[in-house]
Amino acid sequence: MTAPSTHAALADPPTAASDVTAPPRRPWRRVLIALGTLGLLLAVVVGGGLWFVTDRYGSNIDRVGDVFDGLSEAARPAPASAVDQAQDTADPVTFLLVGSDTRAEVAPGELPDARSDAVMIARFAADRQHAQVISIPRDSWVDIPGHGRNKVNAAYALGGPTLLIQTVEQLTGVRIDHYAAIDFAGLIQVTDDLGGIDVTVPETTSNGPYTFTAGPNHLDGDQARWYVGQRYDLPGGDFDRVKRQQNYLRAMFSKLFSQDVFTSPGKLDASLLAVTNAVAVDDGLGNGELLELAYSLRGLTPADVQFFTAPVLGTGTEGSASVVHLDANTGQRMWGYLQTDSLGQNAAEFADEALPETPR
Repeated sequence: MTAPSTHAALADPPTAASDVTAPPRRPWRRVLIALGTLGLLLAVVVGGGLWFVTDRYGSNIDRVGDVFDGLSEAARPAPASAVDQAQDTADPVTFLLVGSDTRAEVAPGELPDARSDAVMIARFAADRQHAQVISIPRDSWVDIPGHGRNKVNAAYALGGPTLLIQTVEQLTGVRIDHYAAIDFAGLIQVTDDLGGIDVTVPETTSNGPYTFTAGPNHLDGDQARWYVGQRYDLPGGDFDRVKRQQNYLRAMFSKLFSQDVFTSPGKLDASLLAVTNAVAVDDGLGNGELLELAYSLRGLTPADVQFFTAPVLGTGTEGSASVVHLDANTGQRMWGYLQTDSLGQNAAEFADEALPETPR
């Protein structure tokens, strides 16, 4: 089965003849992120040399095959539909973002050799002016189709991207349109290309060779790796780790949008190559589809992306495993808003689940 079409309707689609010769309407700020992450993560530049851009950056992104094969269409949620579709020119697009310590493609019948360290749903709104990223804690205790109850990241280990998509769709009632795997180790290399990133740490913690003091911290690539990867001795445990993942993505893409990067074509090119090299997407997203999606998101900036965590009741144990118990009632409201593409308008209801404005 082929992944559903999520191509944006373009009022003025790019063409090789017009866009190569015409100057861009806005300068270098028109870097397009289709991520992700978490926006995501699928960044291309509009204006001047579309073929070059598509080939250089789009072809740098790996493809994962057969992600949606084997899913029963009858059992899947309906596509998301915007409440005010009349004012929109496209359909909402939903990515499942998975960050793990391996990007190895899973061959049919084989299992991946690692569990996913981060599980996020990324929604690009139908208006293409807003996006939301919702992290599902990796220890969330959920039903995994055909395998009983287990941690959500076990779905990836048991059946790869397909089973994880099936699990998340069953949990949320939200249809996943595309899949993206993020190599955090590769992504963090971008940090050095950008001259480091700035985060604010609420309480002093140490991990590996580094101490992250309370307050502002400027991190190079190696420091960012230890900052994002810290698992223990965080005041909020794995919930703080989720916030660090989100804040790293926000800080990195905010820096990518900064003026000093846009005024240095060499730095921008190196950064985009590193970003795209750290991402793999389902094979339903060819280079042309990626460019079309990115073009529709040309007005989106990091300030337009909201980060949330799936509502949680608390932690506990199942056997010898420490698990996270999700709040089904609050979660049902959040997923319902996401299904109608209205989570952004109703974000105030989820202040406890939202990422603070100050990076941590």
